[in-house]
Amino acid sequence: MPAHPVTEIGLDQMRYIFFVISILMAITSARAGHVDSVEIFSPSMRKNIKCLVIKPDRYTITGDPYPVLYLLHGWSGNFAGWLGSAPQLLRHADTYGMIIVCPDGGYDSWYLDSPVDSSVRYETHIALEVVQYVDYYYHTRRESSGRAIAGLSMGGHGAMFLAIRHPDVFGAAGSMAGGLDLSAWRKNDWDLKGVLGDPDSHWQNWLDYSVVNLAPLLKGSKLAIIIDCGTGDFFLPANREMHRKLSELKIPHEYTERPGLHDGNYWGSAIDFQVVYFDKFFRRP
Repeated sequence: MPAHPVTEIGLDQMRYIFFVISILMAITSARAGHVDSVEIFSPSMRKNIKCLVIKPDRYTITGDPYPVLYLLHGWSGNFAGWLGSAPQLLRHADTYGMIIVCPDGGYDSWYLDSPVDSSVRYETHIALEVVQYVDYYYHTRRESSGRAIAGLSMGGHGAMFLAIRHPDVFGAAGSMAGGLDLSAWRKNDWDLKGVLGDPDSHWQNWLDYSVVNLAPLLKGSKLAIIIDCGTGDFFLPANREMHRKLSELKIPHEYTERPGLHDGNYWGSAIDFQVVYFDKFFRRP
């Protein structure tokens, strides 16, 4: 691979990130992690894609390697979204001694390798290209027991989808207010037609790529799963259905419903619980 390409990001995005960091530093005297802004070349999509890598304050390339939590943003978001909703991620990286990676999943990719648009290859990008990049340039644990993936909304679906399909890469997965049933939104403007095709002619894609229909693939899996959703969230029915299917199949998982809507307030709170869950997972013997 080429020399470590830690690059400048857009001026407005840089100002935004530095603003978040400065606010966090102003309200707490605790140590906080360091943020690398990088661009990762995607061979599958033939373009550079931005990503944030949050390292613990005392990150070092010697000693024990670090576990990695990959965090996926929601629909219409970008790689900087998580740091805006949850600036405490800087502190979490330091407190729990983990690297937190926030890749860019495009505006509306749903983290899929689209069966109808060969230019959309975000499953390959996240599960292979980003993971390979992070393992190459950072001092990481390079086995599934040292990697977790989670996300909000579209990213919740993406995290579960990628973890189910790549058990050799991710050992734990979390969904926060995830859109876990794509087939329930055939009439909604989530741009799903662009990645799955028109439901009238490509309905099987809508079924095959919905996480809620992939639950049987988890039989016998060791994937650690945590799912939560707000009781006022429009994705709640899909989350309840996923919980029902996992329970019916006797697949171990943690499921929580808490008061909340489909918004940054909920995600900013939910991530605190999930980070604790993943820290426990990383510490398993």
